[in-house]
Amino acid sequence: MPISFQRATIHDAEALVHVAIAAFHHDSNLYPEIEPGGPPGYDSPAVMQQKIAEDECYKIVDGERIIGGIVVFAKGNGHYHLDLIFIFPEYHNRGIGTQAMRFIEDAYTATRWTLDTPTWAIRNIQFYERLGYSKVGEFADNDTTLIAYEKRISASDMSPENG
Repeated sequence: MPISFQRATIHDAEALVHVAIAAFHHDSNLYPEIEPGGPPGYDSPAVMQQKIAEDECYKIVDGERIIGGIVVFAKGNGHYHLDLIFIFPEYHNRGIGTQAMRFIEDAYTATRWTLDTPTWAIRNIQFYERLGYSKVGEFADNDTTLIAYEKRISASDMSPENG
């Protein structure tokens, strides 16, 4: 699928929120015990505008259509955190999430990536672990328990012959 990853602009905030709502609410279809919802601010254009202004925010595009988003922020010393990744549900299971993760891992000279996901999100857990992320802990966030994941990148992993 010929998709692209482009830096998001303030003008993309509403479209990104529309996708985020669809993606995060889809979790309640996969996990009926979970109420529709998402991470704090996922449904707010103002919060998305702030993320675009302050963090590294990308839109995932199929032709002219925004089908997903990625938010990354630098924590210093080669450490980057994946804050959000979301894709329209009708684009799931097409390898786009894997492409998105490879895109961010290739776009940054990171020595360490971190992210978190809810303990109930079995699909996400399997996805991140398949991509080499290791569980490093759990923590409570409001009424949800999140799993913290980490992926360490060695200098040899960043060399061109290993790309």
